Amino acid sequence: MINGKKIVVVLPAYNAAKTLKRTYDEIPFDIVDDVVLVDDHSKDNTSELGKSLGIKHVIRHEQNKGYGGNQKTCYDKAMELGADIVIMLHPDYQYTPMLIPSMSHMIASGLYPAVFGSRILGKGALKGGMPMYKYIFNRCLTLAQNILINQKLSEYHTGYRAFSKEIIQGINYHANSDDFVFDNQMISQIFYAGFDIAEVTCPTKYFDDASSINFRRSAKYGMGVLGTSFTHFFNKMGIMKSEIYKKPTK
Repeated sequence: MINGKKIVVVLPAYNAAKTLKRTYDEIPFDIVDDVVLVDDHSKDNTSELGKSLGIKHVIRHEQNKGYGGNQKTCYDKAMELGADIVIMLHPDYQYTPMLIPSMSHMIASGLYPAVFGSRILGKGALKGGMPMYKYIFNRCLTLAQNILINQKLSEYHTGYRAFSKEIIQGINYHANSDDFVFDNQMISQIFYAGFDIAEVTCPTKYFDDASSINFRRSAKYGMGVLGTSFTHFFNKMGIMKSEIYKKPTK
């Protein structure tokens, strides 16, 4: 705990057996109270490995629910465990768990309700091996999103995020897509609800065992991201009313 706040790390996993131990071993258990591993029907032994590492809360989906569907299970379980701060960390070792204390302290101290690890601040993305086409894609999408949402994030596409329970309980994340665009819908909901998001510089690693999506999925993701940003803009203008911005039902 930090300042009496219970910290739960959630790991949305799919075929993460090769990298799970490296990720788990760097989690700072002097402040982290619980870890939740959600295995989205992996084809490898992700669940079994998680249990052997001592992760108490291992959930395996009986069918693949998608990246967004995986996160929904993660946040539901974190709230069930009484989390005050939830850290969403990919178990593919692309992001270092060593930033968890800094991100948690910013929330526990009341400075910000959400903190993202940004690969773009400090040129961490290119230094870590992000392919140039993905970097350009990231920058173009982020520019468009900042304009449409009227914000100033350095990137919207990081898989390293920390949330206060007030955010998890205050947005309707169950109305979001089960696919990769879930992340951006969640950001849109956070800003729409009036919360702020802080960012910290985050080094990243690109290597063979790190998860990635191909060009076709990237293009589909990009279209979904732009669609989410336009939806946010039109809702703010009062032109449309989207389900994702409704208050969650208890």
